[in-house]
Amino acid sequence: MSSQEENFQSLRGWNHRLTDFLDLLAYDAKETFSKGYYSAEKRRSYSNLSFRKMILESKDVPVITEVKAASPALGVITEKLEAGKLAKAMEKGGAVGISVITEPEHFKGSLSSLVEVRRAVKLPVLMKDIIINPEQLKTASRIGADAVLLIQSLFERGYCECEVQEMIWKAHEVNLEVLLETHNEKEFQSAIAGDADLVGINNRDLRTLKVDLGVTKRVLSRNESEGKIIVSESGLRTADDIRFLSKFGAQAFLIGTAVVSAPNVEEKVKEFVSAL
Repeated sequence: MSSQEENFQSLRGWNHRLTDFLDLLAYDAKETFSKGYYSAEKRRSYSNLSFRKMILESKDVPVITEVKAASPALGVITEKLEAGKLAKAMEKGGAVGISVITEPEHFKGSLSSLVEVRRAVKLPVLMKDIIINPEQLKTASRIGADAVLLIQSLFERGYCECEVQEMIWKAHEVNLEVLLETHNEKEFQSAIAGDADLVGINNRDLRTLKVDLGVTKRVLSRNESEGKIIVSESGLRTADDIRFLSKFGAQAFLIGTAVVSAPNVEEKVKEFVSAL
């Protein structure tokens, strides 16, 4: 058994009712929400920026970089996360936007990291979390996010307080764009038929945490994007990965670990944005 699989087994072993890691994320998201985590930050005033606009107008490869301290698959990535400093290096490297993980339980994220990033850069900022309640959207808007991540499978499993289309509308009501994440063809087909601003294809299976870049290839080889901007997420390590995925229709790329763990963050981002 790999260390990744051992990590996953240890996470789920305490509760036999949880069938996979996505169930665990949803279960703990409900706990985090009920404890008032998302009501902790005060309202801040920022001008809204658009991921969609930045991607469409980018002269280089549109790369969304991610500020993260840890992941369930890899554990701690950086011991001391200096979110603002990290985001500035990403901006200098040519990123079109910054994703900030705010989920505290499994990714060691924080709302304050997003606030710090928002202050540090002049790029659109995405709040990446396990969104199950519309109140989280209000928090995202309140602290300066320009977009949020929604996960299609959480809605299909009934973990969210409303249907996915209603959640998208509620996000738009508070001036947030939506990156709707999918993991297979069925989810993708549903996502492109809706009103999400961006549709993501996650190469990491959230049930098992395994990564396969072939997920993006398979989904896009068999399905039209219907005019949606398609973002390939997770598992990209090199410029060759971008060249590979772009052949199948991926238009933008969300990259976290490979950038955060690089000795020189700015140069690593430049490597990705100049891949084509």
